Amino acid sequence: MALNHSLERKKFAFFHHSFMEESGNNETPICNLIQDHLFSILLLLPINSILSFALTCKKFNSLASSDTLWESICRREWGPTCVDALKSSYFNGGNYMPWMKLYHQVTQLGSVSCLKLIDPLSHNMLPCPRASHSLNFVSNCLVLFGGGCEGGRHLDDTWVALLGYDFKTILKWQKVTSGLPSGRFVHTCVVTGDFLILFGGINDHGIRQNDTWIGRIVHSETFGITLFWRLLDVGSVAPPPRGAHAGCSMENRRMLIHGGIGPDGVRLGDLWILEISENFCHGTWYEIVTHPAPPPRSGHTLTCIDGTRTLLFGGRGLGYDVLDDVWVFDATEGHSQWVRVQVDLSSTPWGNNLPRVGHSATLILGGKVLIYGGENSQRQRKNDFWLFDVNSIKKHPFSTRMWRRLKSCGYKPKGRSFHAACSDHSGRLVYTFGGMADESLQPAESSGLQFDADVFAVELLLDP
Repeated sequence: MALNHSLERKKFAFFHHSFMEESGNNETPICNLIQDHLFSILLLLPINSILSFALTCKKFNSLASSDTLWESICRREWGPTCVDALKSSYFNGGNYMPWMKLYHQVTQLGSVSCLKLIDPLSHNMLPCPRASHSLNFVSNCLVLFGGGCEGGRHLDDTWVALLGYDFKTILKWQKVTSGLPSGRFVHTCVVTGDFLILFGGINDHGIRQNDTWIGRIVHSETFGITLFWRLLDVGSVAPPPRGAHAGCSMENRRMLIHGGIGPDGVRLGDLWILEISENFCHGTWYEIVTHPAPPPRSGHTLTCIDGTRTLLFGGRGLGYDVLDDVWVFDATEGHSQWVRVQVDLSSTPWGNNLPRVGHSATLILGGKVLIYGGENSQRQRKNDFWLFDVNSIKKHPFSTRMWRRLKSCGYKPKGRSFHAACSDHSGRLVYTFGGMADESLQPAESSGLQFDADVFAVELLLDP
């Protein structure tokens, strides 16, 4: 990277010197361009080129270091939703940071801080301990559905927590509906626009499901927060029933699912995409068959890393082994394919701890994926945080810098697996709920499983 930076700087220096000689004065033609035009040119360049451009002269240094330019760069790299959320929440709290400094700190992120979240009204009803549930952030609310709980029972309840402007406060949990969808666990639930899309899972009788549901939160001054579920019409074609599969949402109202455990208890390796109509009234499932493809597995994760690409990590394979392989699925129209990311873990500190199942994988600020928790092949639960740098995939097909273990401070959560996590719109906060946790106070007598109702926020540590 240092070599590339040096080459870029030399190219821009040569470019600047050549124009100086041709013009015969201290003002080059590019210097005469108005600032808006220079901004437009800089926003077409990669980061290294912008930094090199800043080194050519004082005027360009001032321009290429301006807060306005770097806010635009953050919008380009992270998306407008993320930047607007940062401005309305984090920055409004008196923690303003220059955008260039913020970009640098996010790029070099090495630590997170955990904060236990407590309902300020202690008499409120709260979600019971559970695992293999879903947790999503939509319409400024956390939405919790289903899961397995003490005694081997599976839940059909839906809970909503409205988040205030202070990220450290959950106003209260509110039970908004029960009975639909039917009780289940190890299902998938994703956010598309203002809608939740739920697929599959396993019910109380061990039966795998393949139904597709759609939910939407409605805020009302009269009735408060309500959430309506309805069965989505998908016609006669649907993926085979399953649980413990992975899923994520993609652009243009699409949901992707992969793998899981089918009706006969065999792990699956198939890939399906759901396309939802513009009015969200019906959808169409179709299978994608490619070669090569990830081996069958369950308890893994799929994370959408941009408009058309998703990241698959970990899970439990056919031989009951816990995996640490990474695959990227590119859903570009007419050219869908899986690509395995070759990672050398031998030079990654603590790299032998990466294999896991029942973890969470959340896209965070800066286009990186935060991996938390899970368990290994000996069912030892983890409480570590790992960062997977998606950007390194584009730069290096074989890299030792893709994985980074993060330090954590603040609240110390118990090691856990089969919990659920989601990020807010800024990508700076990741909310986590429940799971099977170490030293839980609610062991299930029949199975020895330990369920948890802990809820905490994981905050990216950025110095103001």
